[in-house]
Amino acid sequence: MISVKLSKRFKKTVRQAGREAEVSATLNLILEGFGKPHAHTGLAIRKLGKRLYECRTGLAWRLVFEAHKGVLIFDFAGDHDEVQKYLRGKR
Repeated sequence: MISVKLSKRFKKTVRQAGREAEVSATLNLILEGFGKPHAHTGLAIRKLGKRLYECRTGLAWRLVFEAHKGVLIFDFAGDHDEVQKYLRGKR
């Protein structure tokens, strides 16, 4: 069973953007489909690094998370440009 952890930054960003319902629905889909490669395409999950992934909640918004054994840690949410800035800071 996979669990989900949300960082303070992630929660704050989602709340400020007013996207709680959209993100919650996406998180539920990810819990059901993560680790099933054929489902990743439909969920728009994309591998960014060794343990780093992103998924889309819609056309303009993305969620960035790290996958560890048994847990997905969501740390950032934003549009394409914001995600690119975040990723540059992680390298």
